[in-house]
Amino acid sequence: MDVGALKEWFLEEKRDLPWRRSPTPYQVWVSEVMLQQTQVSVVLDYYERWMVQFPTVEKLAAASLEEVIKAWEGLGYYSRARNLHATAKILVEHYQGKLPSTYEGLEQLKGFGPYTIGAILSFAYHQKAAAVDGNVLRVIARHCLIEDDIGLSKTQKRIRDLTQGLLPDKDPHIAMEALIELGAKVCKKKPLCTLCPIQEDCLALRAGKREALPIKKDKVETVSLKRDVSVIFHGDALLLRKEIKGKVMADLYEFPYEKQFLLEMSLVLEMEPIKHSFTRYRVELFPRVWEASKKDSVEDYQWIPWKEAVALPFSSGHRRILKRLYAYFTHRGL
Repeated sequence: MDVGALKEWFLEEKRDLPWRRSPTPYQVWVSEVMLQQTQVSVVLDYYERWMVQFPTVEKLAAASLEEVIKAWEGLGYYSRARNLHATAKILVEHYQGKLPSTYEGLEQLKGFGPYTIGAILSFAYHQKAAAVDGNVLRVIARHCLIEDDIGLSKTQKRIRDLTQGLLPDKDPHIAMEALIELGAKVCKKKPLCTLCPIQEDCLALRAGKREALPIKKDKVETVSLKRDVSVIFHGDALLLRKEIKGKVMADLYEFPYEKQFLLEMSLVLEMEPIKHSFTRYRVELFPRVWEASKKDSVEDYQWIPWKEAVALPFSSGHRRILKRLYAYFTHRGL
C-alpha cells in the first residue's frame, strides 16, 4: 500500500469535522463513542451541544445521569452515555481527570474496546495504534483480498494486525485517520475506485471482487413490533414511568404501554401512528390521549407537569409523542 499517497490524499480531501480541530483525549473519546452505530451527519449537532454542556471530563462527572441521558436523547444505544458518565467519574476520582495513554490503562475502563482504545491512542496521543472501525474493515478486506467473514473476531484481529503493520513511524495518526476517511468517502459499500489513491495495488480490484467484499454473514434478524400507547393526563400533568436499570431503555421516561389502569378516563385524541427503530427492533406506536378525572396514584408511575416533562429524557418514539402533545396542551392554555 502506498501510504504516502494515502496521506497526501487525506490532507487534501478530509472533511472538516469539529473533533478534528482540537483533538484532545476527551474530545476524541466523546466523538468516537458517539460515532459508534451512528452516522457522522447525525453526530455533528450532538457533539457540538455536548461540548458546550460538558466541555471537560470534570463537568461530565459532576452532571446528573438524567442530564447526560437528556443530552444523548435521540442518539440511541444509551449504554454509551451511561458508560461515558460512569467513566468520567472514575477518571476524576482515580486519574486526575485524564484518560490513560496506554492500551493497558484504557483497557481497564468500562466501554473501551479495541477500536475506541486505538482511536484515542492514535488521534489524541499520536501513537502508532490501529483503530479499525467498519470503514477500515472494508478497506483492508478489499485491499488485501480477505475473503473470511469480517463478523468473526479472528478476522477482525487479523485486519487489526495488518493495519498496525501498515502504519508508518512518522505521523501514524494521519495514515490511520486516512484509512477511515477512505472507507467513508471512497471505499464505500459501492466503491468509487477511480477516486482511490491506492487503487493500483488493491487485490480485490484486480480480482474483480471489489463489490463482493467484505463478507459478513452474521446479519441480525429485524423484529417488528406494534404497540398501543396510552397518553394519560390530568390538568397539566402526564402519567409517566422511568424505565428501570438493566432494561434496554433504562433511565428513559415513557408513556404507559397497553396497560389497563383503574382510572376514570375519557378519550380525547387519537394520534397518527409513529414509527421508530432501536437496536434490531422496528416499532410502530399507536398513541391515544386520555384525560383522567383525577390524579390517582398508580404503582410505578408518577404524575409530572408536561412543562417539566419536556426537560426529561425520553425514548425516541415517546419523545415524538411528547412533541405532538405540545400543540394540544398550549391550545388548552396549560
